[in-house]
Amino acid sequence: MGGTTKVILAAFAAAVISAVAAPAGAQTIVDEWASVKAPAPIELKKAKADPKTTAFLVLDLVKQTCNTERRPRCLASLPKVEKFLAAAREHKMPVIYSLINGATTADIASSVAPKEGEPYVTAQANKFIKTDLDKMLKDKGIQTVIVVGTTAEGAVLYTASEAAFLGYNVIVPIDGSTAGTTYAEQAVAWTLANAPGVAQKTTVTKFDMIEW
Repeated sequence: MGGTTKVILAAFAAAVISAVAAPAGAQTIVDEWASVKAPAPIELKKAKADPKTTAFLVLDLVKQTCNTERRPRCLASLPKVEKFLAAAREHKMPVIYSLINGATTADIASSVAPKEGEPYVTAQANKFIKTDLDKMLKDKGIQTVIVVGTTAEGAVLYTASEAAFLGYNVIVPIDGSTAGTTYAEQAVAWTLANAPGVAQKTTVTKFDMIEW
């Protein structure tokens, strides 16, 4: 019997023994749900926004998703989004909006509504899928995107992650990334700061930690 075959058989035997020895009632994460402890808070970091190579993505801040009944935290975030939006425009930073299916620009909250000429895309959670968003950004020479909106576990998470996978630098101000629950916001913040392939390209921050 060859040496390689012996190694394979030995490894197989070890795996069988391990499987037999494993507790019959091994738990899943659902079984352990109540005992799971949240990790330590992530570290928010300062970010630099160069208006010439950065775009501000304002995702799904429409009445259908950002309202008192479904996401009051979204409504509470609008003044901060509005303030940063004004600064972005003042610095001539490109602003791009997104809509959910069935919505129009008229549904966007009035305080953060697009100005004439500011483009938008319509898509499900990942705003790059079946849209021209990547082309819009590349045509403008964009290297970094600042992503805000709702819901955190939908549009923000998937669009920010896709941007990172496409090679963009990503800035996510958590005070502009909202959900229906604090747990969802926490999970998204942790994921963006830790997920392989995403964390390396993403800065999780707050609006007042973004420098021009």
